[in-house]
Amino acid sequence: MTLYPVADDVLFAPGGRVVIRTYGVAAPAESATGETGEERAVAYRTWVTGVRDQPRYWRWGHFEDARRGHRKVLEWLTGRGPQPQQVATV
Repeated sequence: MTLYPVADDVLFAPGGRVVIRTYGVAAPAESATGETGEERAVAYRTWVTGVRDQPRYWRWGHFEDARRGHRKVLEWLTGRGPQPQQVATV
């Protein structure tokens, strides 16, 4: 599995810190002979840890969606925007 970092941010709140991390994940494809071949398509995710009720995550279809989504998650957490909706993966 290969991780591709997109963006990382940390917010400091009265209850502790909140970490927002967006990255792409690609798992190597296995051929019929069991050898690991070229990388599969990349799946992008934004994870938020440190929020009291539960960890939250969003999935994005493409790199640009992940970049915009990360920014929207930051705006939502800081009270400057609505909760972001996931972009449907193709």
